[in-house]
Amino acid sequence: MNIRPGTPSDRPFLRTLFLHSRRQSWPWADSSGWALEDFDTATLDEQVWVAEIDGHRAGFASVWESDNFLHNLFVAPQWQGHGVGSALLRHVQATFTGTGALKCLVQNEQALAFYQHHGWHTEARGISPEGDYWLMHYRLP
Repeated sequence: MNIRPGTPSDRPFLRTLFLHSRRQSWPWADSSGWALEDFDTATLDEQVWVAEIDGHRAGFASVWESDNFLHNLFVAPQWQGHGVGSALLRHVQATFTGTGALKCLVQNEQALAFYQHHGWHTEARGISPEGDYWLMHYRLP
């Protein structure tokens, strides 16, 4: 598996993955207004990392580097369960210069368990348009 910076040629794949993954992972959310271009807004000024397996894009993570904030992490359905999410998360964590942070929707129990398995801890609860979320932190070893 290769993790590399995203490029403009990745955008069509990333837009599609972002839209479809949110619809699949957040069935409680009203997705009627979501569009492919939401990816562009959601990752503006963020570092995007792309995971590839044998030349195939398998997932991505986006990070606000100045805040050590993991904003998005999505894995293509056909690559789930193959370590892509874990590899992306380890890569992102290695770029942190201090405590990492993310928001995980409370109803997304699978993601919550994933982050907890990788050493993230819930710190606070908040509210967003997509639903209640957990603010989670990752402290550097």
